[in-house]
Amino acid sequence: MRLTQLSVASHSVIDHIEPLGPDDVIARRLGELGFVPGEPVRMIAHGPLGGDPVAVEIGFTRFALRQAEADRVILRSDPGERLAAE
Repeated sequence: MRLTQLSVASHSVIDHIEPLGPDDVIARRLGELGFVPGEPVRMIAHGPLGGDPVAVEIGFTRFALRQAEADRVILRSDPGERLAAE
């Protein structure tokens, strides 16, 4: 599932970032901001016009992402995997 498909107030865990190429600066920047495998994420809101942008929360930090950026964030099908892996 992609981050854009997460419903408001729902939680999940990041599986990976899907880069568009080997030198994808957006994918690299998302990783620098904390969008890393195993990190819990919560959907705060979808924007009013077609759901763009989306507001998400990682830890105590909130981010507004364009749909094109949020679509690159792939979530685990079973968020409980993080706890089992640790």
